[in-house]
Amino acid sequence: MIDIEKTQTIDRILKNVEKVVIGKRKTILKILAALFAKGHILLEDVPGVGKTLMVKALAKSIGGTFRRVQFTPDLLPTDILGLSIYNQKTMEFEFRPGPIVTHILLADEINRTSPKTQSALLEAMGERAITVDGKTYTLEKPFLVMATQNPVEYEGTFVLPEAQMDRFMIKINLGYPDRESELVILDRINEVQEASSLQTVCTIQDIVEIQEVVSQVYVDDVVKAYIVDLCRKTREHEQILLGVSPRGSVSLYRAVQAWAFLNGRDYVTPDDVKEMIHDVLNHRILLTPDAKIEGLEAKEVIAGIVREVAVPITAGFVPEKRRSF
Repeated sequence: MIDIEKTQTIDRILKNVEKVVIGKRKTILKILAALFAKGHILLEDVPGVGKTLMVKALAKSIGGTFRRVQFTPDLLPTDILGLSIYNQKTMEFEFRPGPIVTHILLADEINRTSPKTQSALLEAMGERAITVDGKTYTLEKPFLVMATQNPVEYEGTFVLPEAQMDRFMIKINLGYPDRESELVILDRINEVQEASSLQTVCTIQDIVEIQEVVSQVYVDDVVKAYIVDLCRKTREHEQILLGVSPRGSVSLYRAVQAWAFLNGRDYVTPDDVKEMIHDVLNHRILLTPDAKIEGLEAKEVIAGIVREVAVPITAGFVPEKRRSF
């Protein structure tokens, strides 16, 4: 059974973020799923739909330290990681940490800086550590990178390399609000709070505890096989040039654990896999030139794979021994 206290914590976070981000409950839940699964998030959409606001609201809600880096073409790796400075009094070099030494890092418009600077995030995102001047520093838990990028303006931008994209557990497109939500935004234009005015509704320790609980959500062998079959299919598909790596399989596994938890279950079903597969896999594949000429998109190819791979039918999704979270 799911711990009612943890459920209440999630509900408080959700309601707090919704004070400033209106009409995007499912998107917020997907972001929480990545957070609880110890994953990083890439928010991609046109300007003005609330990407940065979403990140700020979440950071404010869960407490901990928060840093924002505005990525620009002249940004250097040391501007993110920090550097060692010689102290004349002690006659020793001292490490001055950069903004990456935090709980939540907002990498705003990440595609506007050079690949060299983008790569400064790779070790931190993959290993929760950074290396400066040959010395490794472990980052605090939780460590979350939430990056934003604009898919419309390409002038002065750099495409994220595959190694960087693979570090993001999910890629989310916020999209425009529906008509009713946009009307609510206008009706409440003088009431809607700024993210900075939100109250912190839980502690960092609460998030760490939820992450540990999520890692224990039961995944039956048939569901594991389903995840592997879906990912392997991307490596064999005639319209896919580069398929999903084993890191992608692990990311999907962890993401569905978190999604099941957010839906009040301590076990995963194939429907959880279907719900999260596009957010986790779409950005991890490269289509062949022929597929691009045909106008196909990654989501369409992944959807075809989901239809092709047989869904397991068994009563084994529920653990034999129910565990109390």
